[in-house]
Amino acid sequence: MSTIDWHPEDPATLADPYPVFARMRDEDPCFWSPRLKSWVLTRYDDVKAVCLDKERLSSDRLRPFFASLPPPEAERIGQIIRYLSQWMVFNDPPDHTRLRRLTSRVFHAKSMQAMRPQVADIADWLMDGIGSRTEFDFITDFAGPLPCLVIMALLGVERQELARVKRMSDDMALFIGSSRTSPEKYDTAEAATHEMAGFFRELIEDRRRTPRADLMSELVHLRDDDGDRLTEDELVATCILLLFAGHETTTNHIANGMLALMRFPDQMARLQAEPALANAAVEELLRYDGPSGAQVRIVSQTHELHGKTLEAGQRVFIMLNAANRDPRAYPDPDRVDLDRDGPPHLSFGFGIHICLGFPLARTEGQVAFPALLKRYRAIEPMTTSPAWINSLVFRGMTSLPVRVRHA
Repeated sequence: MSTIDWHPEDPATLADPYPVFARMRDEDPCFWSPRLKSWVLTRYDDVKAVCLDKERLSSDRLRPFFASLPPPEAERIGQIIRYLSQWMVFNDPPDHTRLRRLTSRVFHAKSMQAMRPQVADIADWLMDGIGSRTEFDFITDFAGPLPCLVIMALLGVERQELARVKRMSDDMALFIGSSRTSPEKYDTAEAATHEMAGFFRELIEDRRRTPRADLMSELVHLRDDDGDRLTEDELVATCILLLFAGHETTTNHIANGMLALMRFPDQMARLQAEPALANAAVEELLRYDGPSGAQVRIVSQTHELHGKTLEAGQRVFIMLNAANRDPRAYPDPDRVDLDRDGPPHLSFGFGIHICLGFPLARTEGQVAFPALLKRYRAIEPMTTSPAWINSLVFRGMTSLPVRVRHA
């Protein structure tokens, strides 16, 4: 019987989950959480193995949940069911294979890396908007709008739609990223999904009539070698996924990374003096406190792990950030070290479900951190206790007040 009493929603645990993760890794690496009614894995090798296991574990975790809902409740979130069921992240092969194959024909590393000049332009535009202020909220004024504007630019959505797009995405996060605690959250997320679907349907129809040089036009007119294409609902679902996933997680990546640099000022000073370290810095910051706390799988075949029986139908939380701090994989893992060497971090997942947009997230960090450290001679936190999002899926803050000195 485990002696670990894990309260993932406790504010102190949200702020620093790593001590309890260390206990899990050492004392109970296949931990049964009575609160989550799920298994929790925290070691690097175990998390990576689950990411690669297509036989015994499934990513198709929403359909069983939706199927378990009473009909009135399922009807209440009909739009969420309609579109999220078609997200590739919630599908197994062959459906996942098909969706990923089609989408990756236009959303690939080359197209994302080509966004670097626009990322730089958006970062400068946001800092110009901050102007001469010496105090501001880093998330509200920079880390929040930057990735949203980048994805909007990629899809061909006008900048003036930022506030609306951000609101819809934030409202959807109530369903996707937080625990089910109130009917109001369902209603808000359902309304946002309905609104975002309508928003993208209009844009899709516009691109069908008048193609432009943007990714949405490419998706609309996409055909593979066999003539296969995305259905109308798949197009809408893919646009929602690209916007939502590319915005929420990258906001956390940039904000968590800046907080980590502020807490390790020697490493911040190194990056400021040597902007060429940006690539290494991004990988280390993603490892140290990545933007996604966990991914979820469903056991499809009963099997044993660390002396425990994982039964078909049970849920498994693979704790990505816990794995990234495993001393079995990384020496002195609780430090930020821009010279770190070691295995690839698991912040984007691994295997067939590795985040489709990870090259874009990397590019945004590689541009944003040096740009900030060039514009500001010093960046310091205005609080030692920022407020963290109450979520297992997302690892991020609601605000990050900072004080800067201009260069």
